[in-house]
Amino acid sequence: MHYIGSGGAAANSSFHSREEGWHQRNYLATNMKQHIAIFTTASLPWMTGTAVNPLFRAAYLAKNGDREVTLVIPWLSIKDQELVYPNNITFNSASEHESYVRHWLEARIDFQSVFDIRFYPSKFSRDKKSILPVGDITETIPDEEADIAILEEPEHLNWYHHGRRWKTKFRQVIGIIHTNYLEYVKREKNGPLLSLVVKYANTWVTRIYCHKVIRLSAATQDFPRSVICNVHGVNPKFLEIGNAKLSQLQRGELAFTKGAYYIGKMVWSKGYKELLKLLSKYQQKLTGVQVDLYGSGEDSDQVQQAAEMLSLAVRVYPGLDHADPLFHDYKVFLNPSTTDVVCTTTAEALAMGKIVICANNPSNDFFKQFPNCYIYNDDDDFVKLTIQALAEEPSLLPDQLRHQLSWEAATERFLTAAELDQVVAEKSPASSSKPFFSSSFKSRKSKRNLEEASGYLHQKLSGIEVARRAFGAIPKSLKPDDQLCKELGLVIAEKKPTRKR
Repeated sequence: MHYIGSGGAAANSSFHSREEGWHQRNYLATNMKQHIAIFTTASLPWMTGTAVNPLFRAAYLAKNGDREVTLVIPWLSIKDQELVYPNNITFNSASEHESYVRHWLEARIDFQSVFDIRFYPSKFSRDKKSILPVGDITETIPDEEADIAILEEPEHLNWYHHGRRWKTKFRQVIGIIHTNYLEYVKREKNGPLLSLVVKYANTWVTRIYCHKVIRLSAATQDFPRSVICNVHGVNPKFLEIGNAKLSQLQRGELAFTKGAYYIGKMVWSKGYKELLKLLSKYQQKLTGVQVDLYGSGEDSDQVQQAAEMLSLAVRVYPGLDHADPLFHDYKVFLNPSTTDVVCTTTAEALAMGKIVICANNPSNDFFKQFPNCYIYNDDDDFVKLTIQALAEEPSLLPDQLRHQLSWEAATERFLTAAELDQVVAEKSPASSSKPFFSSSFKSRKSKRNLEEASGYLHQKLSGIEVARRAFGAIPKSLKPDDQLCKELGLVIAEKKPTRKR
């Protein structure tokens, strides 16, 4: 594990998978573009991090036209769309869905970015509340285009992967860890045992399928061949809002007329439990403070009931886009959540010029460089900092720090962390008569053989329906069904005739 700071200096610059050296080709920047395929686990209109951030990543990687970029997103059949997408939004075709995604993006960036969007077949898992791939999703990229694969949530994409090995098809495979699955699992029944199983499974599949892993923060479990670097930015609209607020402050105007708020998916694990507990415990000290909560989710009714029991003025509202004008005038963003890896809404609030109050947790390490981020170490600290923040104005954010929140800076950090800003050329190991070289070569060969055996085992287990079901896969998700094939224009597999007895 290595850290990469906000400046983007790589601490693990020597990394390239020499074990996979036979896959390396000579990609010189002067005469050949990189082909980058970004695979992710969600898509708009589901407003979740793995839908939004990979979309911006694709746009900014393709911005200058010096790379061929393809975003590969899940396609759900209508019944699953109705379960996942908000406001009764559904799509009858992949082209209709693609059009929605592109229009959403175009409304938020001020440049034209040319990249492809492709779909892989998927289904929604009700018990995991997640979209899971169906069949071999590596097939969405033709062999002649297979160069670099970015796997957004590589563990999630590969728990049940049965198909071609990623590292066999692609020259370089980079995984980006978005979600702290262990923290969520620990809160379930038999959590400690389940978290051990999930931790092992995550390590297993990422070791098999990724050359390198980027963890957004140290809040996640450790992974093989990993570095820590926040490679996410904020929607440019938030920086525009922040610019307007900055101008108001510079003119001596009152820029923020509202107090404290929190926004997030309304489930207890997303910080609502911690926040309401703090507000309940310190109602007397926080007398006169009003807190507004915005969110939608399966725990909305319970959160509403808990808020109504407080003597403090805590109002609960349905979720809205964080860029909505309703939020512009709030001054203080409260975020006690510790389940995030890097909280998108915290970054957005800082970009809008607000004061953010959050816990001293690895998930917030990136934000400690910002003067408007107030970190609390205990409950008393939370109360003290909340009262202080409400009584003073936010600091003016320097241009350098504002840049750190942008997708331009995030893309620079990503290219450095993934080592995609370097020329990769075929190199044969120099001959050496030194004993160290011999033992080092044997060690690498042994590790490679072990990894091959591990990959073979995963391939076999993931191809057995009983084993898949035992580990939580969606029934009959080994291959796309006729409906998914029809919707995506895939070849429908011929069914074997039933033998007559």
